[in-house]
Amino acid sequence: MTSFTPHRSGRRAGPDGFLQVLRAEWARFRGARGLVLTMAASVLVTVSLGLLVAGGARSTCVTGTGEGRCPAPLLGPDGTAVRDKYYFVHQPLTGNGTITARVTNMTGQIRLPDIIPGVRNVKEGVVPWAKAGLLVRQSLRQGTPYAAVMLTGGHGVRMQHDFTHDVAGGPHNGPQWLRLTRSGDTVTGYESDDGTTWTVVGTVTLAGLPRTVEIGLFATSPGVLWQAAEAFSQVTATFDRITLRGADGPWRRDDVGVVMESDGTTPHHPGGAVESGGKVIVTGGGDIGPATLDGGLRADLTLVGGAVGLVLVLVAAARSGTAGRRRRPIGAGLPGEPRPAGLPAAKAAVLGAVAFVAGLVASGVVVPVGLALLRANGNPVQPITVGTELRVIAGYAAFTAAAAVLALGLAALVRRAVVAIGLAVALVVVPYLLATAGVMPWLLAVTPAAGFAITQSVPTFAHVDVTPSLIGGYYPLPPWAGLAVTCGYAALAVAAAVAAHRGKGPGQAAGSSGRDAAAAESAGRDGSSG
Repeated sequence: MTSFTPHRSGRRAGPDGFLQVLRAEWARFRGARGLVLTMAASVLVTVSLGLLVAGGARSTCVTGTGEGRCPAPLLGPDGTAVRDKYYFVHQPLTGNGTITARVTNMTGQIRLPDIIPGVRNVKEGVVPWAKAGLLVRQSLRQGTPYAAVMLTGGHGVRMQHDFTHDVAGGPHNGPQWLRLTRSGDTVTGYESDDGTTWTVVGTVTLAGLPRTVEIGLFATSPGVLWQAAEAFSQVTATFDRITLRGADGPWRRDDVGVVMESDGTTPHHPGGAVESGGKVIVTGGGDIGPATLDGGLRADLTLVGGAVGLVLVLVAAARSGTAGRRRRPIGAGLPGEPRPAGLPAAKAAVLGAVAFVAGLVASGVVVPVGLALLRANGNPVQPITVGTELRVIAGYAAFTAAAAVLALGLAALVRRAVVAIGLAVALVVVPYLLATAGVMPWLLAVTPAAGFAITQSVPTFAHVDVTPSLIGGYYPLPPWAGLAVTCGYAALAVAAAVAAHRGKGPGQAAGSSGRDAAAAESAGRDGSSG
């Protein structure tokens, strides 16, 4: 009787075995000179392109004294860049009080693309976020706290305060009654269809509201969006049944925030008000809200080279995932011995960590240095908190890691580096480039390119229309939701690769090892093979 002792691998199962495979994979990656250089090149490309763009950016504006540097962004109470331009018919209110009015009509003008070059094409119309209603604010100084209840061009009744906060009321279906009450620091907005039955739209607290405030009627209209810019828009609202308790003086009129033409004396698109027969007709243009488009250059502009740098990361990841086709992977064991089950996970862990470090170095240099260059060149820059800047830097690194792991998983599935690279670029980079051009921006919600959302430094506000393009700062998903989409794709790709790996039986592994034995021995002597 012949005894037989099966071969036992020296590699132990469990955490210790996985750590051994992990160390082997790390050693293999360090020895693959081509992969290391490709990752380093991705950092160089991202930083170089970002600093080139930031260093060459120059912003100029036409002001009342002529063309020159653009002013610094106007900041709201919480430090957000805001717009604060409107026409205001108001009175000072000392202590508590209430203002009530009915908005009977809203009309407006908007500028459309010129049909005849040089001839302005201005038509009747009201943009969706045109606003007319009741306003109470600390003072006429721009950027100060305020609260308003209003009728909009296409979003019904709203209650807004301090530029970034918005609460929806009911729909607009005819003349709309509005009411605004002030009690200490508390302001409450109401709406009514008949002036008898009232519904609360919202209640806000304006901390530090002085005893004397300004209260009254306002109208404003943000520009209509076309060709990735804002064109002229104006709204005219008719108010009647106006009652004001707590103040009894003459109405004052102010075109808050109006700018002058280059001659320094002519108002640019001025507003106005007309009182007639108990009615006040107010015309205004501008906006009271966040300045997402014209509040300055954004921090994510410095990562403009990230898409190009990411291509190199995807190339390195795909090559790493198909290295086993050219040589026996470290840890594959002897011919006939199955590859360790933890190998795909170890590959993903090593590659993800390397990609994270590469992304962190690139963003950690280009974002702060790029912002410094933008400011040094006199450009207005959107304010950014330390927390947001850190999120952009670390988030880009995490996105780079997730994209690399996705490319690795694709390479393990298709087993061809060129095919895997093409798929990864098509899924991660191409949708980003299309969205930058304003084409199919919804792809940034359903493809792995969604992770680019983590780099947005200015949030998308629901009550501000923006051009559906990355140039205008538009992302269909919030930062962390976008990154989660990319991570989900990466996890699915790795899980599929692990499942396919486990599906190979010992016989398959033996046959494969036998066919590649000679190539493996030769490749093992070439540490630069990737």
